[in-house]
Amino acid sequence: MDPLIWPTSAARTSDGALSIGGVDVRELVAQYGSPLFVFDESQVRQAAKNYVSAFNCDDISTKVYYAGKAFLTTTIARWVHEEGLGIDVCSEGELETALKAGVHASHILFHGNNKSVAELTRAVQGGVGRIAVDSLIEIERLNEIARTAGIVQHIYIRLTVGVEAHTHDFMATAHEDQKFGLSINSGAAMAAVEAVLAADSLHLAGLHSHIGSQIFDASGFEIATHRVIEFAAQLRDTHDFIVSELDVGGGMGIAYVFGDDPLDVAHMGKAILDIVRTECARVNLPIPKLAVEPGRAIIGSAGITVYEVGTVKPVDIDSGQVRTYISVDGGMSDNIRTALYDAEYTVELASRASTAEPILSRIVGKHCESGDIVVRDLHLPSDVAPGDLLAVAATGAYCRAMASNYNYLPRPAVVAVGESGRTVLLRRETLTDVLALDPGFLAD
Repeated sequence: MDPLIWPTSAARTSDGALSIGGVDVRELVAQYGSPLFVFDESQVRQAAKNYVSAFNCDDISTKVYYAGKAFLTTTIARWVHEEGLGIDVCSEGELETALKAGVHASHILFHGNNKSVAELTRAVQGGVGRIAVDSLIEIERLNEIARTAGIVQHIYIRLTVGVEAHTHDFMATAHEDQKFGLSINSGAAMAAVEAVLAADSLHLAGLHSHIGSQIFDASGFEIATHRVIEFAAQLRDTHDFIVSELDVGGGMGIAYVFGDDPLDVAHMGKAILDIVRTECARVNLPIPKLAVEPGRAIIGSAGITVYEVGTVKPVDIDSGQVRTYISVDGGMSDNIRTALYDAEYTVELASRASTAEPILSRIVGKHCESGDIVVRDLHLPSDVAPGDLLAVAATGAYCRAMASNYNYLPRPAVVAVGESGRTVLLRRETLTDVLALDPGFLAD
């Protein structure tokens, strides 16, 4: 099994079933039900360690934040924090999860383009280390909240630098026509700096830039960092202000299918550190503290989803050419990425071995939507049948995190395997959980 795509502990048992961390997925499904998200704890921890190591150097002070939006539970927050990472959150729920996990507020970075007054108040009063502001309105709100709390809040200004990452349009976040950040080109970024410098309860700790997601090389970071450092030099020359921290964002990619070739984290780290050194030297600026925010790259490859096959239906799609539709017991409610981003995935028959001839297949969910597709085109053994288990690789990021109760399906359980055995990260929802918000059911 390709170690770039599957958890490194993925293996086959003597009778051909898939195991993760030495645990047969058939046992996990028997215990926790299907669909089921399974994480390899050791791989999550190792990925966190690799990022700390990759950005550790003598001449630049660095901080790695885990981007909790990829997938966050108290246990995962505890794992990555124990390995030296801070947590990047973007809602009050994510903030409370990090705090409950024992992450000190000073190691938390709060993002979001429309943070509510309640969220900002909780962050300030809770002592969150950095808040990335995204608008002039937010600066005004945050200054008032910090003044009322009697503190000076450290903030980043999120910049839009006009760089489009090589990714799906909906995942590119640094071009001009989108909701995130303050544009350097339009003057909005400079207006934000001046507003923060004039505020009595805010401190401009640094600048932030994020260019997108699922990035496989450092070229986008090079262009973005060049523009951010140019802006920092302008602040020095016009406002006598030296930027002391630079957050270059996250977005480092992972392999989903054969041929995906993400840059090794050590090489990515070296490339970004070299870019920062070069750009600062070019304009004679002191090197700032550096922050990065990997999410998918920490959690994505460590997680898989296991489904049970429900129905198998051959469909004549063109003059005798057949595609076999394999329906599973989940779908777009636990993995919306195929519908949103045309995401591709690697799939294996997980409950047994098969020597049957591969046939053109499509894995679909059980929802009443024609777009409810998990994997659009792949080849699976022709003897796949109801009751078989299929495993989808690299679903650790943005699958359970974006899950819904569409068609009133309960969301799957999430379990981890590791040295400490089996750990429930999130229990399976019940139908009672799903219906509990409806007063009509509560009345019963």
